[in-house]
Amino acid sequence: MAPKEEEKKRIVITPDEGEHHHAHGHSHGHSHPTGSEIVDIKLEENFMDRNKALAHENLEYFNEHGIRTVNILGSVGSGKTSLIEAISQKLAHRQDEILVIAGDVTTTIDADRIAQHGVKTIQVNTGVECHLDAKLIQKALASADISSTKIIIIENVGNLICPADFPLGSHLRLVVVSVTEGPWMIQKHPVMFHEADILVINKIDLAKVMEVDVDQLERDAKQINPKLKVFRTSVRNNIGVDEVIQYLGF
Repeated sequence: MAPKEEEKKRIVITPDEGEHHHAHGHSHGHSHPTGSEIVDIKLEENFMDRNKALAHENLEYFNEHGIRTVNILGSVGSGKTSLIEAISQKLAHRQDEILVIAGDVTTTIDADRIAQHGVKTIQVNTGVECHLDAKLIQKALASADISSTKIIIIENVGNLICPADFPLGSHLRLVVVSVTEGPWMIQKHPVMFHEADILVINKIDLAKVMEVDVDQLERDAKQINPKLKVFRTSVRNNIGVDEVIQYLGF
């Protein structure tokens, strides 16, 4: 793809300068005065309540415009971007209807990869924040022409902790885990799976060499959330991707 054409496919946005999102247990590079913990907790509660309200607005917006939306979560290296690439390739005949919002701390690597497949892509760089939030999704939507959009795929920032508490307004939450993360990653991060709708266990072709029991991973997930729909994939080998797309309703 020529550079000018790729620039049209990819938009980069960042949070407002100086925007202090929330406490959320993160270090912000400055100290708080003694006795400020109660204030921080209150700010955190207010922020999370505000995020839920904005997420509801986003969902109403998607419904009004007939847009199907999925929030894809998972650790760095689990295969989120590869899954989105595979979906984009298989839906190449509908590429003008697809918008991908790719969240990352600083780089445009994932958005660049996805844009090569011809879909509209917005890169959201979160700076110090380790997740996307509903306000950032609204900023992303305001930055692009979505008149032809019928599918929005959101790739959240890569980790299994922070994004769990922040709904974005998507119709579905899909969590990708890979056998390369070891046998305990689901048990160690249960919160992420409580609110998930879909679990994709990726890189199953490597399960034997990694000595990971895929059946046990599925049992661990179902113990946390019995309603989870589970798919087993090897995205790079085109195993299981069609089934995921069908379930997503794309």
